Amino acid sequence: MKFTQFALAAATTLLLAGVSHAEDLKFTLKNGTKSTLTRFYTSPVGVNDWEDDVFGKDVLEPGESIDITIADGRSVCKYDMRFEFSEDSNLDTTEDTQDLCELGAYTIHE
Repeated sequence: MKFTQFALAAATTLLLAGVSHAEDLKFTLKNGTKSTLTRFYTSPVGVNDWEDDVFGKDVLEPGESIDITIADGRSVCKYDMRFEFSEDSNLDTTEDTQDLCELGAYTIHE
């Protein structure tokens, strides 16, 4: 009986430790193109749907930077990213995958 209680306590501790390791992912996104970046989506690798647009109503003009925080409570590092540009841009929608835990800054180029 004592072993079962110990095992349950140990399992609970491991689960809580896993939750406490989930940290916000922070990096700087820079628009290195000549077009306005209108939408920016992220999603953990392996998830088939994009999360909400990170910018909301904002945009990122050419040459501008913005600090991005992904506070989704997940403990993963690799994220797919999707970049959409203004309708008058000659740039196509661009996608990339990065390890955001290792990334301090990301510049989108043409």
